Amino acid sequence: MKIVIPGGTGFLGRLLIKSLLPEKHELVVLSRGGTSFSQARLVPWNAQTLGEWAREIDGADAVINLTGQSIKCLHTDKNLKILKESRVKSTQVIGQAIRQAQKPPPIWIQMSSLSIYTHRFDAPNDEVDGAIGDPSEVPSAWKKIVNLIQDWEEALHSSQTDNTRKIAARCGVVMGLNPGGAFDIFLKLSRYGLGGKVASGKQIISWIHEYDFIRSIKYLLTNNTIKGPVNLCSPYPVSQEEFMKTLRETVGAKFGIPAPKWVIELSSYFTGIDSELSLKSRYVVPKILTDNQFSFHFPQWEDAAKDLFSNWKKLKKEAEKKTD
Repeated sequence: MKIVIPGGTGFLGRLLIKSLLPEKHELVVLSRGGTSFSQARLVPWNAQTLGEWAREIDGADAVINLTGQSIKCLHTDKNLKILKESRVKSTQVIGQAIRQAQKPPPIWIQMSSLSIYTHRFDAPNDEVDGAIGDPSEVPSAWKKIVNLIQDWEEALHSSQTDNTRKIAARCGVVMGLNPGGAFDIFLKLSRYGLGGKVASGKQIISWIHEYDFIRSIKYLLTNNTIKGPVNLCSPYPVSQEEFMKTLRETVGAKFGIPAPKWVIELSSYFTGIDSELSLKSRYVVPKILTDNQFSFHFPQWEDAAKDLFSNWKKLKKEAEKKTD
């Protein structure tokens, strides 16, 4: 297959490319910067307007759009505008490129987020019956994030690409070994005794192992019946308290200092990462994938944590050998 990957120089893009390269696909990465990949062509684009890059879309077998400014920031109006523009405009211009193509790609996977669902504890959200939005009592910034994601997905759905199957891949927290990523942060907190309960600890974390993320994307590429929103997350989300307890047990940490809500809200101004990422309950399950008999390799967080920590230790040993 010829697969075009806008925004493919980030963590998720590198995961996919590393997995797809051995399968002899022709991979084209659209990037506003970054370095080239072995056997993957890097084509420049500005993620806002049509250009020479659009020729790569014509005749491609698939487009996987991963473009978007990192959400690890304070969700101020200024930052939310940047987040929205980086997502909505890139999605719109890809739709334009597909619409003008003489041979449009059969499938377009557009990255989205589980944050589109409401903050809740009582029942899981899914693609069919899930509640979109946030209740009135949550902070206004949380609602703005939901509105941003709705606009993001609307840019996908409103694109007039009748011959292309479109999927909004609502992705949970991808647990991988990338430095500075979610698992790296949680691991450091646990090892240094800071991985305790956050606020009530009842907020739900919907996560997915990096291996299952890759497998789910490949599955969506080849399953010709699936379209629309698809949740990419484990079928067994866990509370934040249970999540960290399991990780502490995995790494052998004897305790984890809890962090009250006010501490998280105050520290966000020093870390530059919005408290919404820690306090919102993302209680979501992958109904579409499970209904289509997709089998998760790591459905349980305990098994995923053990695998990730084992791989982390191997990488650490290899790095230490190189420095000796």
